[in-house]
Amino acid sequence: MAVLNAALIITSSTGTPPPDALTALLTLWAGLVLLGVLLPSYFGITLTPSAAVVRNLRRRTIPWPDIQAIQVETIMGIRSTVLYEANGRRTQLRAPTTGFLAWDRHFEKKFHTIGTWWLTHRGPDWTPIPPPPAWWNTQPPLDYDPFAPPR
Repeated sequence: MAVLNAALIITSSTGTPPPDALTALLTLWAGLVLLGVLLPSYFGITLTPSAAVVRNLRRRTIPWPDIQAIQVETIMGIRSTVLYEANGRRTQLRAPTTGFLAWDRHFEKKFHTIGTWWLTHRGPDWTPIPPPPAWWNTQPPLDYDPFAPPR
């Protein structure tokens, strides 16, 4: 956004630009503002009694019993919420996130709301599944069943 504003200022201050260039820059700037307003409402998570519906670039429904953990991860100063599933899949949520230019003062509250929903709706028979062995240090046992209850 700042780059487009700078290009618009430089173009307008260096003389008379071609009429089509200024119109194109203004149209692009207006389109980016519109996308900036509309897209954040598309990304996120919807909490239902049976599952977490994650809306990233595509929509996924993750049942609560399949989620093994919900954690906050920090990468380059941006804190985001991550769901760890029983099959080993890691799903990073696009919202809620917080960082330097997009600070969300309610991030902790949103994270705890997701965690509370998971704890409440994962079911009374939910048991943690031990993580599968890493490929670089050990082979899985022949009778390894990731969905078996702990011994």
